[in-house]
Amino acid sequence: MPPPDSTDRERKLLLAVDAPSLLHRNHHARLESGLLDRGGRPAWALHGMLRQIIEAIEMFAPDAVIFGIDDRAESWRESIYPGYKAGRAPKDAALVDQLERAGALLDALGMATLTPPGLEADDVNASAATWAKRNDWNCVIITSDRDSFAHISDHTQVLRLINGGMASSPLLNPARLRALYGVDATNYLDFAALRGDASDNLPGVPGIGEKTAPVLLDQMGSMAAVWADIDHCGGATMVAALDSWAAENGVRRLGATLLKRLTAPGARERYAFNLQLMGGRDDLDLRLTPDVPGTPGLLPLEVDRVARVLGHLNVPETTVMAMRVLTGAPASAATAW
Repeated sequence: MPPPDSTDRERKLLLAVDAPSLLHRNHHARLESGLLDRGGRPAWALHGMLRQIIEAIEMFAPDAVIFGIDDRAESWRESIYPGYKAGRAPKDAALVDQLERAGALLDALGMATLTPPGLEADDVNASAATWAKRNDWNCVIITSDRDSFAHISDHTQVLRLINGGMASSPLLNPARLRALYGVDATNYLDFAALRGDASDNLPGVPGIGEKTAPVLLDQMGSMAAVWADIDHCGGATMVAALDSWAAENGVRRLGATLLKRLTAPGARERYAFNLQLMGGRDDLDLRLTPDVPGTPGLLPLEVDRVARVLGHLNVPETTVMAMRVLTGAPASAATAW
């Protein structure tokens, strides 16, 4: 992971954590450990999640942490698209047990958690980015889900978890996102809606993928401009812009081909549907009260809580690390961002 940007760290920092994402990854990575808590229940995913978050807190020195948790009882997305995430393997019973216990464990620790009715951790991430901008904080979202890239801005970065843990995961800001995908952060959601997402069982617009979508968005500025041009000019401006780009770059002209694909039956509807499901909610009440010391999510945490909760997971070295990192001096004393 590259070092945090040296932009204005006078802002306080909110860490927004996609708890299910970390639990899934740690379940598979630590399954062979067979770790049980002091009550004899599976704890390897819970321990792995907390270990990574302790590492992240030490790395970023946040002032507050909030965990987004999926509502496992109902899903707004599945209600309008029963095929949402279809095809994924059934969850192991031990993983389900730890997913269901995660909220209570984090609450006991003194962290802030939010399980929005019918929604997912993605919606909490989006709302955290909005909250940070509105309150002039910085935000780092920790997740393996690419949907959060749409929330990258001057206030928000995304630590995209990959194999190798926190230290090996890329920290994406607007410049790094563009270098990686060829799109501005403000256009990432349009890009994703065009491309689709196989992991969520969301097909993209046929014939428009990761190579052509960035060119289209770069030349036209946004999909709103693309659809307006198609509606009012038959796509003439788009075709001319794309063909000019092709000539400058010595590649085959693609304007007419993309126009045909975008105006094919169902193409616009597919894009709009993906946009609806991927965009989610960004206006949830996070219930964060940074002006009230001791409220959930604010660091440092209470010594007794940390000792009790981490001790229950039965990994002494993690408890020692947690006591040092989570109960120390206020994170706002840090200067790096």
